[in-house]
Amino acid sequence: MLEIEDLHVHYGSIPALRGISLFIPRGEVVALLGSNGAGKSTTLKTISGLLKPKQGTMRLNGERIDGLPPYAVVQKGVSHVPEGRRIFNRMTVRENLEMGAYTRRDGEIARDMERVFELFPRLAERCNQVAGTLSGGEQQMLAIGRALMSNPSLLLMDEPSLGLAPRLVEMIFRVIEEIRSRGTTIFLVEQNALMALSVARMAYVLETGQIVGSGEAAVLLRDPKVRQAYLGEPPESAENPG
Repeated sequence: MLEIEDLHVHYGSIPALRGISLFIPRGEVVALLGSNGAGKSTTLKTISGLLKPKQGTMRLNGERIDGLPPYAVVQKGVSHVPEGRRIFNRMTVRENLEMGAYTRRDGEIARDMERVFELFPRLAERCNQVAGTLSGGEQQMLAIGRALMSNPSLLLMDEPSLGLAPRLVEMIFRVIEEIRSRGTTIFLVEQNALMALSVARMAYVLETGQIVGSGEAAVLLRDPKVRQAYLGEPPESAENPG
């Protein structure tokens, strides 16, 4: 569905992405792992048009989208759940969801809002509540729901479990699996590597703006280097001294 080739992105004169290439197959969850500052959020922002690449190409269903403005990327079928939620605090839950459908001109918006409420019954209960008064977990539900309102074929998710209690983290990942089962492709950046690899089919590892590893998620989950770097496991020599 999405193919990125030799992508370079700079912040001023400072390189943030240095020639990354990756492929996201249709109908799958693909995870992007990496430490803070590796370039994960930069990758998603570039795909969604918020940042312009200095070099490289991005193709969605064979059509180039690099250089398109964000609204045009949304119209092509890409929606972004940003890190930190970025909801409209002074608007109600319903108004936030309506903003997610802003670029649409079809007659299915009400149907899709009901589908969001099916995924997140709490949002239906809070429909007329000002979004800024929601709990952190409810705001994350709203950020995901708002992104779904554009009816995307590709959903970019940046740290959806950040700052949430374990119970809510499990709920968010159940929703991710449900969204994928409905046919939406998901590119997932997530600090919880164990959960990310458990729902993804493929994963890439990003370090200092470069892809340093990739493969099936189940294989990476067993890789000692991945487990040490992202799951907090000690090196084997420390576990078995002497």
